Amino acid sequence: MPERRTVALVTLGCARNEVDSEELAGRLEADGWQLVEDAEAADVAVVNTCGFVEAAKKDSVDALLEANDLKAQGRTQAVVAVGCMAERYGKELAEALPEADGVLGFDDYADISDRLQTILGGGIHASHTPRDRRKLLPISPAERQDSAVALPGHAQEPAAAPADLPDGLAPASGPRAPLRRRLGTSPVASVKLASGCDRRCSFCAIPSFRGSFISRRPSDVLQETRWLAGQGVKEIMLVSENNTSYGKDLGDIRLLETLLPELAEVDGIERVRVSYLQPAEMRPGLIDVLTSTPKVAPYFDLSFQHSAPGVLRAMRRFGDTDRFLGLLEQIRAKAPEAGVRSNFIVGFPGESEADVAELERFLTGARLDAIGVFGYSDEDGTEAAGYEDKLPEEEVAERLARVSRLAEELVSQRADERVGETVEVLVESVDEEEGAVGRAAHQAPETDGQILFTSGADLTPGRMVVAKVVGTEGVDLVAEPLHLIEEAGR
Repeated sequence: MPERRTVALVTLGCARNEVDSEELAGRLEADGWQLVEDAEAADVAVVNTCGFVEAAKKDSVDALLEANDLKAQGRTQAVVAVGCMAERYGKELAEALPEADGVLGFDDYADISDRLQTILGGGIHASHTPRDRRKLLPISPAERQDSAVALPGHAQEPAAAPADLPDGLAPASGPRAPLRRRLGTSPVASVKLASGCDRRCSFCAIPSFRGSFISRRPSDVLQETRWLAGQGVKEIMLVSENNTSYGKDLGDIRLLETLLPELAEVDGIERVRVSYLQPAEMRPGLIDVLTSTPKVAPYFDLSFQHSAPGVLRAMRRFGDTDRFLGLLEQIRAKAPEAGVRSNFIVGFPGESEADVAELERFLTGARLDAIGVFGYSDEDGTEAAGYEDKLPEEEVAERLARVSRLAEELVSQRADERVGETVEVLVESVDEEEGAVGRAAHQAPETDGQILFTSGADLTPGRMVVAKVVGTEGVDLVAEPLHLIEEAGR
């Protein structure tokens, strides 16, 4: 029997990319590839790139070059780029980075095994020519569901799946079965709710290479969640470019309000978290479900971006400081302990000192648990790249530093406000040196701080624990474990 060829997936960027990598892993293992963790131990290193901002692009290029170094040392035979950067730049990336043996777009994902076999065998698969993926789907959302456009992470079964799949691979049973292979052992996993975006924010290029918005069917999301629960997952995080639009192409813009309670009832799932919410699309019914449904985290990842009206209009967005503060009041009236995070761009073309002061007014009044601040930079193909009134780089850097200092101070203050709260914590890791670490409902993975336990006795990853917050370390909370959730009688 010929030796199985090995492949390692290196994932950069957001949680959506992580889901895409696990779909690629599922497809590859179903076709006989052996998955390995380290690129140096693999015949092929597949780098799932990020193409969002310059820093992420640089990280992606660095990862490709690092994998190429392994090839030069004779450890890895081929290096292949996939993901957003590969989709966005295609041939341009291939020409600028000849070290990559292949640059594959989203349309190649369904045939990923054949593509890698060709490249590993010394053949050449032509890099794709980038195109605006918004034009691949009908303009009307209601007509998009039956489209054959490639949608990474929607995890459709391949046309001919083996009857017996390796352990840990999602079963190919049913017409829209998930095909996914977990690449880690974390008790948390992301589930893609939709792909693409119909919004036209002037600073964002994502819709051009991710395409127009299209929802996954509720049955697919539920089936994948049940499978993940069977793999030991305790918390799922619903991801997409815009979760508040979920269902609009399925005939029901309020479909998320119906789906969330069903997901929360899946055996084995202890927490459901929703990310990527648009403030302009928030509605009272969704707030009600997010703040009152057992096992659904009262967590609001709201994409504010700014709060000065003039800047928001230039961004092709809506709202202002007082409207946003009003939205937060509505949320906290329902759930005072609700977690809220957001990202902001400073130094946008035409931004005045008065606009920065308005943003600072909002941040000071918003009491956010986590704040990301980014300095504006032009993105290829965006409307804002052609705007006049660009600010000098040094001024953007000064405003970034100034608002970042304020944000750091404010999130520390918000953490201090939580001292004394009783929280339900999902234990994520237990280490002899660092102790036990987990996250409460107001903390999303990797972005919002974590819970540091005063004692790790009887704590194991994947367990839900009731704990009391007794202190802070910056944005992190220090908590004393009280009892396991099971012992609380839930």
